[in-house]
Amino acid sequence: MSPLLYLGALLVFFLLWIRVKGLDYVIVHQRWIFVCLFLLPLSVIFDVYYYVRAWLIFKMCSAPKLHDQRVRDIQRQVREWRKNGGGTYMCTGRPGWLTVSLRVGKYKKTHKNIMINMMDILEVDTKRQVVRVEPLANMGQVTALLNSIGWTLPVLPELDDLTVGGLVMGTGIESSSHVYGLFQHICVAYELVLADGSLVRCTEEENSDLFHAVPWSCGTLGFLVAAEIKIVPARSWVKLHYEPVRGLENICRRFAEASADKRNTFVEGIQYSLDSAVVMTGTMTDHAEPDKINRIGLHFKPWFFKHVESYLRGGHSGMEFIPLRQYYHRHTRSIFWELQDIIPFGNNPVFRWLFGWMVPPKISLLKLTQGETIRRLYEQHHVVQDMLVPMKHLQAAITRFHQEINVYPLWLCPFLLPPGRGMVHPKAQQEEELYVDIGAYGEPKVKHFEAKTSTRQLEKFVRDVHGFQMLYADVYMDREEFWEMFDGHLYHKLRAELGCKEAFPEVYDKICKSARH
Repeated sequence: MSPLLYLGALLVFFLLWIRVKGLDYVIVHQRWIFVCLFLLPLSVIFDVYYYVRAWLIFKMCSAPKLHDQRVRDIQRQVREWRKNGGGTYMCTGRPGWLTVSLRVGKYKKTHKNIMINMMDILEVDTKRQVVRVEPLANMGQVTALLNSIGWTLPVLPELDDLTVGGLVMGTGIESSSHVYGLFQHICVAYELVLADGSLVRCTEEENSDLFHAVPWSCGTLGFLVAAEIKIVPARSWVKLHYEPVRGLENICRRFAEASADKRNTFVEGIQYSLDSAVVMTGTMTDHAEPDKINRIGLHFKPWFFKHVESYLRGGHSGMEFIPLRQYYHRHTRSIFWELQDIIPFGNNPVFRWLFGWMVPPKISLLKLTQGETIRRLYEQHHVVQDMLVPMKHLQAAITRFHQEINVYPLWLCPFLLPPGRGMVHPKAQQEEELYVDIGAYGEPKVKHFEAKTSTRQLEKFVRDVHGFQMLYADVYMDREEFWEMFDGHLYHKLRAELGCKEAFPEVYDKICKSARH
């Protein structure tokens, strides 16, 4: 029998099994089958298409002309909405399943969808040291192009599929943020189409109020059509030090020391239990010791968080040289540590050698195919949260995370929060402060876990220490609690001045749980 007949028979058997067991059962209990057979190949096709398209458009220098046409088309759609009397809010026409956030916003079905197909890198200006990009350009795309010409972003958030628009309207962070701040703090200009159809450019000097209000506004002040972002010279390697630390007090002290040291270009920590972690510090360099090179991005290499854990198990420090782009996307292949719950054998050496080049599956495709059953399962038995707290409260925060959810590993990423007038700034508005992002991704191990109650306990703790919750995640706060956490003074002022109240929902209504059910 030919291989094609074997494959056909296998496919028929698989479809019959699904029919007998039920699709929901298979997706929930044997999801790896669907992911490996269908989503991994589809993800590869998606990646190839977007990378080739971006490269061709940039090389032909056709993007700027197309960009102006696309902006005019967005203005036309907004003006038509106004001409027809409005009547409903506007939002981008990009399907909710394409976003990296696990949240599925139902407002896409009730609001006026404005189509914004803008995913190109428009210009790299090395004299001004800025790159001008459209909102749907993603981090994988930006990294590949900038690194190829010797430049990089000062803050380049981890996952390939994160878009500039999402990082501006939401937020973004990387292990260099203890020096440069959040993604919004490396942006020097935004271009937006407002509720009246006009196009405006805002910077620190021009339309300054709008410039400060746009970050964290989640598309409720206007449609982002371009952003100018700082770039810095790139080097070939990251010299990365691994330091295992035991004891919660020691972990917090050592992590704070490393984060305050600006000689470290990169700082992050991975906490594997309440009293064990690995603190990593790195610097960029053009030279590497050949016997200490580790190309962690190769498909057959162990997942990065597992590699880091080996230093903890071995009880010894270490140093390696990692290619810059592979360092930037060190957690991409395993989606931090989420992929171990989707493909339990994904870090097995045999799987990595044979199929590792296909991972990770696109988060957007995982969302599209998860169905209501697995969505409810994730909501009730899975945590995906990033809480931003002042460094001085790190020990208390980790203790509270352990009590409320007991999810490990935890991702620890420090960042400098400068004073500002927008939704997010230190309590003492005139002074910068060192904060830390605590990322919890996984299945809670506490018996008393209940999604809403447990998350609300964490939210209250974060509010009490003047911290912030990333808005891509599930938010259970009521309106009063939300605006206690975030500074809404400038945001509400601009919504009134720019006619946003009739055109866009308030950010709370767009992201809170009640708005999606």
